[in-house]
Amino acid sequence: MHERDLIYSFFTVPVSFLYMEETAYVIKLGGSLLDLVPELIPVLADHNIVCLIVPGGGAFADVVRQLDPNADAAHWMAISAMDQYGHYIASHGLPTIDRIVRVNESSVFLPYCAMRREDPFPHSWDITSDTIAAWVAWRLDLPLILLKSVDGVISEGAMLAEVSSPVVTDTVDPAFIPFILRNQMCALVINGRSPEALRRALSGEGKEGTIITGRTEEL
Repeated sequence: MHERDLIYSFFTVPVSFLYMEETAYVIKLGGSLLDLVPELIPVLADHNIVCLIVPGGGAFADVVRQLDPNADAAHWMAISAMDQYGHYIASHGLPTIDRIVRVNESSVFLPYCAMRREDPFPHSWDITSDTIAAWVAWRLDLPLILLKSVDGVISEGAMLAEVSSPVVTDTVDPAFIPFILRNQMCALVINGRSPEALRRALSGEGKEGTIITGRTEEL
């Protein structure tokens, strides 16, 4: 089996991540996909899959950037923006939670309260919802899928199939790939503008996107 297929099997048959007899994932739903939320929710709410959805900041966080407050204020305002987007996602029929716990039905994580309690990162625009989603996946020991508006991680004009060392990219925030590598995690970055690509990734039938892996052991 090709090495990429072995890595991808982490997402297709994640035996150690079974919960309540269903496969569980942390899904970061990018803010740029706001217009696609009604189409993505039926896939994420599939009863054979449990998804803990971490919202991006999107247009809500863009307002914070425009206001350009100091670092501390910007940090908490941007995380509050994630909550706002999260409430919009949840308005399509999903419950919300504000604690970092595994769930037995697909739910939307509202991060503000948990981040206030634990405050795990420096207050900087280098830390966005990408790294916050990675932190949630790390805490729960669950596989992570990032839904973006591009086909995968773009570096120097090319889409990368796999990332196992630091690369220069603006597809994800600067802290995200180092966090994945340092904590020996795996993450998959795919284009959320294709609900079918998401469905294939969750069902184990897809090979789209970029796999980021810090895992060194055989999968």
